Amino acid sequence: MQQSTWQPPAGWQSRPVCVLGGGVLGRRIAACFVAAGYQVRIRDPSAKSRNDAVQYIKDNISAFTTLSGREPGSYYALEDFPEAVKDCWLVFEVVPEILRIKEDTFSQLESHAPNDCIFASNSSSYKSGDLLGKVRDETKTRVLNTHYMMPPEAIIVELMTSGHTAPDFFPGLHPVVALKESTGFIFNRIWAAIKREVLSVLAEGVASPETIDSVWIEQYVGRKVGPCEMMDSVGLDTVEHIEEHYIKERQLPDYHLNWLRDNYISIGKLGLKSAEKGGLYPPPVPGTQTKLLLLNIGLAEPLVNRNMDQIMHSGQVLAYTVENKGSRPVELVGKLPNPDGIDIAKSTKRMYWTNMGNPKSNDGSLQSANLDGTDVQYVLQSGSVHTPKQMVIDQDHNKIYLCDREGMRVMRCNLDGSDHETIYQSGNWETEPEKKANGIYWPVGITLSKRLNKFFWTQKGQSKANEGRIFSASLEMPPGASPVTRQDVDIIIDGLPECIDLEFDDEEGVLYWTDRGEIPFGNTLNKKHIIGAPPSEEMRLGRQIIAQGLGEGIGLRLDKANKCLYVADMSGHLWKCSTDYGLKEKLLERTTHAYTGVCFYKF
Repeated sequence: MQQSTWQPPAGWQSRPVCVLGGGVLGRRIAACFVAAGYQVRIRDPSAKSRNDAVQYIKDNISAFTTLSGREPGSYYALEDFPEAVKDCWLVFEVVPEILRIKEDTFSQLESHAPNDCIFASNSSSYKSGDLLGKVRDETKTRVLNTHYMMPPEAIIVELMTSGHTAPDFFPGLHPVVALKESTGFIFNRIWAAIKREVLSVLAEGVASPETIDSVWIEQYVGRKVGPCEMMDSVGLDTVEHIEEHYIKERQLPDYHLNWLRDNYISIGKLGLKSAEKGGLYPPPVPGTQTKLLLLNIGLAEPLVNRNMDQIMHSGQVLAYTVENKGSRPVELVGKLPNPDGIDIAKSTKRMYWTNMGNPKSNDGSLQSANLDGTDVQYVLQSGSVHTPKQMVIDQDHNKIYLCDREGMRVMRCNLDGSDHETIYQSGNWETEPEKKANGIYWPVGITLSKRLNKFFWTQKGQSKANEGRIFSASLEMPPGASPVTRQDVDIIIDGLPECIDLEFDDEEGVLYWTDRGEIPFGNTLNKKHIIGAPPSEEMRLGRQIIAQGLGEGIGLRLDKANKCLYVADMSGHLWKCSTDYGLKEKLLERTTHAYTGVCFYKF
């Protein structure tokens, strides 16, 4: 390295950061710096790439700010190169792995960026020194190689000298630093060998992508994504450019690359970026993937410097694709006042969720939005319901049924909020404060049985007090009865630790519920046959515990087609459980999240 009197760019704390390239890695780098509070510009000649990059940041910024602990900065995308890099203190080059393009990019940077701007290449196969043939020697001292890992969930960054980089760049930073310039970073060189052999195994017909990835995941405990999925996610055309350079640089065999070109790249099968054609994996069949919608009332952002109102409005609607292993949940709607129950109406193709608000106040609400989080609307305005909890939609009649905890009511309304009525009431929150303060009167979870023409609901009791009960009543109010006086209310089971949400399988006549009470009978998923003779497994407890060890299970949804139940818990876990007794599968764990409601749809 050259000796240098290099100094950090003047006023860098308030100057913009630019990312040249809005692809898979460019948008991740941009999100990292937005999460750190910077103004970030994304420059890409492709309008689609610009739009996709902006959408990626919008969808994922809450996950990045959870790691950074800061308020997010601003971001926008543009096409004009000089406008994008002006005033910047740091520019990332994340253009395609083609030497000519990279050389021209650095030449443009030298012409248009400030003289104290740092240039960082994200090249994973070229030495950064190889990219600087068209710039002056004094410019080369401001260039280094910075590599952000894939998949995006990895938070390591590697730094490498260009052979000219001023040594003052490196002290005080805490990344992984390569000790010398190399064709490929530390991990990339190892990963390149793995990719090469994987492609050779595929080219020789020794194994399928599914077999390779399953062996990888089983062998390396904790990995959720195999090498074939990783190559599909980054793009097989990018893999091609990288492999092409390695082959030329190191005089390696190229039959695996020729196989990749002939069978995939030449026919446009590039991976996730060519969703309709697929890649090493075929494209998903429509209707076979499961999108889970989760409600989070946890710490989407740290508590530091946040007032009570901000804390009470940090709820989120999140989306998570079950088949996209290792991914983060994506925020669809944010800044919600303690959301709790969620469902989807097939007729409107919209999601509907409850907001508890402040449990001490009468300020609950019900909202809806498109499945992508746009067009958020109120169905029931704040104060129309006290503390709405879990909810379910009657798809045949377009009715929303919900439990109002401190309001001590079970209610229903149309999808537009009309015909809002109470169908059961255990007390009056305005005139009976002693009941309002007692959990045995609190309705929480709800489900429907069309076969029995009934609705079921839980009243959870005091916290972990074995006072929980599950009730049922007819969907129609008996003649002459009121929500308070109706006589068709039956207790299905009592003495439960703290029963919460419910699901009913009409075909099998089975009721499922979560319980967040004390172990061994709480923190469980339970089932009980309502129709027909109960099996022997239910005889002793009056129910069967089919999963244990939940972190205070709340939301519950039955996936009848796959014979499983999805459970969301307050410890930030999303579980997949068999409808029969068996080991539960942890789909997701987010340590700063607390999940309440959950529902799903196929796409």
